[in-house]
Amino acid sequence: MRLPVPFIQLPLRFDANVLASEIERLGEGVWRDHPQKFAGNSMLPLLAVGGDASNETFVGEMAPTPELLRCPYLVQVLASFGAVLGRTRLMRLAGQAEVSPHVDSDYYWAERVRVHVPVRTQAGVRFVCGGQAINMAEGECWIFDTWREHQVFNDATEQRIHLVSDTVGGAEFWSMVERGRPHDASPQGWQARNVAPASSAGLPALRCERHNVPRIMSPWELQHHLHGFNADLVAPQTPDARQIWMASNRLTRAWRGLWAHFGDSGEGSGEYRAALQAFIDDLPETVVNQRLRNGSFWYPAVSATVLKRGVGN
Repeated sequence: MRLPVPFIQLPLRFDANVLASEIERLGEGVWRDHPQKFAGNSMLPLLAVGGDASNETFVGEMAPTPELLRCPYLVQVLASFGAVLGRTRLMRLAGQAEVSPHVDSDYYWAERVRVHVPVRTQAGVRFVCGGQAINMAEGECWIFDTWREHQVFNDATEQRIHLVSDTVGGAEFWSMVERGRPHDASPQGWQARNVAPASSAGLPALRCERHNVPRIMSPWELQHHLHGFNADLVAPQTPDARQIWMASNRLTRAWRGLWAHFGDSGEGSGEYRAALQAFIDDLPETVVNQRLRNGSFWYPAVSATVLKRGVGN
């Protein structure tokens, strides 16, 4: 998700030692390799489709994994975000390891912000986003612009563990973001609210995603995504860029007509797919070379967000 600045600190603070103790009690056996098998990267799923820690998909109702249900303070921390929560994991980075530079351009992250709560970290851990580097301290709460290129370095010898949650937010969450602190500013009187472990028994309720990928993308969402990508073209005034804009407008108009007739009923999927193919055929041959301002390429971004998710899978 695009943000006005690379990093924003949210006005929440947690007891990192309590979080670390809960995680340590889970043992080493619950940790899994990173899906891409990045060296030194491992994860522990907390919210997943159907509560199944082995399910790495994004389609379906998110629910707590058995490991999360054994960690009451972790549940309390997630509840304090005041958000509808999507896929959530603990992400571990070994000493002298890194997360390679990348941009989150898949459909799932287009309208979701990523919340980070450092549980274990050191001064030698640097989070870089949009050319800005910070060290997120233990117990703090941060979001960052996933549309800018970002990476993480752990130059220390000890491992780094972050709670990482993807969310579309909600009214309470975005109100809290408005009270957040940009990484390069120190507003007078700004302070974070301490969220201490609750003494009462029982777990707070979490609001989890039930609907996360459309059966058929609405024409308004389709137009929103295409406009965002097209406006990010590095060279927007070239003939090829103008052809991209015209092809996008044709697709949006065709989609509105199909939507008015079929909606997301599940009917007309062949016609929707034909409209997407006509859009692809309408693009200039040089489309694969069109860059976006964040350094990524236009076609893979549109493919992952619109072409792959325009018609349900």
